[in-house]
Amino acid sequence: MAAEKGEGAGRASHTGVTGPQVQTLTTDRFTMRPLRREDAAALFPTLSDPAQCLYLTRPAFESEEELWGWLADPDWPGLTWIAEDARGTVAGRFITVAAPNEGVEEIGYIVCGEAQGQGVARECAGALITHRFASGIRKITAEVDARNTPSVRLLESLGFTKEAHFREHEVTHAGMCDVLWYGMLRGEPATRTAQ
Repeated sequence: MAAEKGEGAGRASHTGVTGPQVQTLTTDRFTMRPLRREDAAALFPTLSDPAQCLYLTRPAFESEEELWGWLADPDWPGLTWIAEDARGTVAGRFITVAAPNEGVEEIGYIVCGEAQGQGVARECAGALITHRFASGIRKITAEVDARNTPSVRLLESLGFTKEAHFREHEVTHAGMCDVLWYGMLRGEPATRTAQ
């Protein structure tokens, strides 16, 4: 599950190295590309901060090596995009993970601390949603800690519909939490994923 205190995040289960399936995407301000080894150093300041990791299912990372092991887990079945600006500065991580049901993927995201509040998650998640729907996915979901108000606002602004509220659903390093489940169907209005 990915999450952050600032701009918010979906809660996809893990992160990993991506293969050739990750197509480079561009937005007005960012290039979204496959994960590289050096991205662990760029993501570490955010993912080592307990306040930024409040909504992750695990505590903050203690070392860059530990973070890379998590990011590069060869058994993780998802896809990872790293958003970087025109200067090459990493702004965040965006992922999709196939759900058990065919044609459904879960989205997750975290924006680096210094880039929060600048619309990074909206712009890049919107581009990723558009891309995944164009690739044939029929539904995109997001699981979010109910206390993560910025992420809830982001998902709703992108056009996601709250489909469920699971009370006392999950225990994380931060304790028992309610989980909200959001979904978006491919046929919903295109303006819902506009940047």
